[in-house]
Amino acid sequence: MKPKLVPQDTTVAVLMGGWSAERPVSIASGEACSEALRRAGFKVVPIDVTRERIVSILQDLRPDVAFNALHGKWGEDGCCAAVLETLQIPYTHSGVLASSLAMHKEKSKAIFRAAHIPVAESKLVELEMVATQHPMPPPYVVKPVAEGSSVGVHIVMSSSNGPAHLVLEQRDLFGTHAMVERFIPGKELTCAVVGDVALGVIDIVSKSSTWYDYNSKYAPGGSQHILPAEIPNDVYRKCQQYAILAHQALGCRGVSRSDFRYNDVPGGEGELILLEVNTQPGMTGTSLVPELAAHAGHSFEDLVTWMVNDASLDR
Repeated sequence: MKPKLVPQDTTVAVLMGGWSAERPVSIASGEACSEALRRAGFKVVPIDVTRERIVSILQDLRPDVAFNALHGKWGEDGCCAAVLETLQIPYTHSGVLASSLAMHKEKSKAIFRAAHIPVAESKLVELEMVATQHPMPPPYVVKPVAEGSSVGVHIVMSSSNGPAHLVLEQRDLFGTHAMVERFIPGKELTCAVVGDVALGVIDIVSKSSTWYDYNSKYAPGGSQHILPAEIPNDVYRKCQQYAILAHQALGCRGVSRSDFRYNDVPGGEGELILLEVNTQPGMTGTSLVPELAAHAGHSFEDLVTWMVNDASLDR
């Protein structure tokens, strides 16, 4: 068993910011984690990550652990993990392969299907086609293949005037293709895995939108979190089982969060669908993982301390 690190003798570089569409969220996560790590007694060095200087900064600092609080492309997709592997600096969260697979929604779905985890029907479609015709009968969801935090997500309902023309204004997010996915009505559920343990299940009720969009996730009061989720016991257990199974199927390490839709609407079939796995879930004041940890009896300081002690190479 790896010995626990002595906080006052351990320098933790908290990597935050970056240059993805999720930079503001990463800054908030990094600042919150930095404060929690300081309260836990660690020597903390916050680093606003840039393309030009991150390698030289880390080479000069040589921290004992890198706490990866980056979100989105280049931070959450395995690129940052690859840099840390190259520099031989132990780091938190998942490794290169698991991170890159989880970030690519279509590739991760293939793995989930092979693990017998239910996912929504979807396909990759050229961006021009999405903007000019319905790629599948509405309602459906249009989302970037490799973004998080609901960035660039559009829901096309049956009552919509047409398909998602806005995607052409967001080519920098989408690239050449978008993922089009069957819309699942009902509840938005989420479950976190810490190590090999599934925490509770939250039912997320958006207050500012009909779904859990960016503002609902990060604006104060943007959503209500019902914990434990008021759902049938068998559905609750399935969420936990699927979260662990997805975590393991991707090869995740440390902390992950799995997001689900549960179709409990009248006439629905009660299906539980895994949407995606987040290998670097948010750690802000409104984030779900710290709330789930607190419900299980673990403070924010306990959570980040565990993550630092879990840090390693070859993840």
